[in-house]
Amino acid sequence: MLYYLFEYLEQQYQLPGAGLFQFLTFRAAMAVLLSLTIAMIYGKRIILYLKKKQIGESIRDLGLEGQKQKAGTPTMGGIIIIMATLIPVLLFGDLKNIYVVLLIITTIWMGVIGFIDDYIKIFKKNKKGLRGRFKVMGQIVLGLIVGAVLYFHPEVTMKEKDKTIINENFRVEKVVGSEKKSVRTNVPFFKNNELDYAEIVSWIGDGAEKYAWLVFIPIVIFIVTAVSNGANLTDGIDGLAGGTSAIIVLTLGIFAWVSGNVEFSNYLDIFYIPRVGELVVFIAAFVGALVGFLWYNAYPAQVFMGDTGSLTIGGVIAVIAIMVRKELLIPLLCGIFFAESLSVMMQVAYFKHTKRKHGEGRRIFLMAPLHHHFQKKSYHESKIVTRFWIIGILLAIISIVTLKIR
Repeated sequence: MLYYLFEYLEQQYQLPGAGLFQFLTFRAAMAVLLSLTIAMIYGKRIILYLKKKQIGESIRDLGLEGQKQKAGTPTMGGIIIIMATLIPVLLFGDLKNIYVVLLIITTIWMGVIGFIDDYIKIFKKNKKGLRGRFKVMGQIVLGLIVGAVLYFHPEVTMKEKDKTIINENFRVEKVVGSEKKSVRTNVPFFKNNELDYAEIVSWIGDGAEKYAWLVFIPIVIFIVTAVSNGANLTDGIDGLAGGTSAIIVLTLGIFAWVSGNVEFSNYLDIFYIPRVGELVVFIAAFVGALVGFLWYNAYPAQVFMGDTGSLTIGGVIAVIAIMVRKELLIPLLCGIFFAESLSVMMQVAYFKHTKRKHGEGRRIFLMAPLHHHFQKKSYHESKIVTRFWIIGILLAIISIVTLKIR
């Protein structure tokens, strides 16, 4: 909103300083400052309100150290993250940008699903919360919306690289690349690091590229569902999901910045994606909200994010990664989420297999998800979280390095 106001003041009255709002870096800086302020100042008020309404976490006794002391800690703190993200975006973002619009929809959509899940757990006293099939259905519908918009919307394009040719008069001529629809994506670590989803259906014959949506949209649905559930599983101890997510989102912000800048993308020899640079404003606000939330969520936590926060975080990360064409980098960049999800799948599969084979279920880990395994080994929460953050930073650095390592 302020973006359009100052744009108008600059065009009509040449107001001194109004032109600052045309700079992406300025708006991103303002967004992160405002989101931090909202999360840290109004976050406290929200926590007090949640305490007043007795919206506290019901803790299952898993035999973990310090677990009983957490009973009654306010939950639904994801509301802080959502509010501290959306307000700066609405003020400083370009609300006509299709990428920003999609992320606002994603934030609200996943926030509502998570809120319903938390509401059922707390007010209906049902520890299982929203039934899994309804939760997955909501994720699938969101993936369908995101996939369809990214595939069919005319403003979601990629720009072909500029090149020089020798014309018919034997003179060097520069040909400016045009924007076009494309479902190409990056494949990390490979020299020719491009994958065109349209090639997967090339066996159809001439005009096969028209049916690339049959591959692209299901992939988007899978990624949105997998990452949001991965973030949800990671939210198990104080500060783990929030800190890990901040590292991941900041890295995606770097990708959005270079992919949306014609000079940087040309220098790094990566895709130039017009209009995707505007994501930096949303990402700045989101990082600020996550860091501000950590002020209250770090050990010992004064508030939990609940599914309201964890599902939203996972959904936003997945959608941003798809937008900047880095979805195939998710197993590396979101390695913590991946490890947490994998530990649960391995544990369940091995338990069922050994129960069929030996009549008694056996376990690979002392407890799943993975962070609980280390708790069972008597590691303090703070040590587990700090080490997971360090691993997350290492994975983020490796992910950034893939811009040049091929």
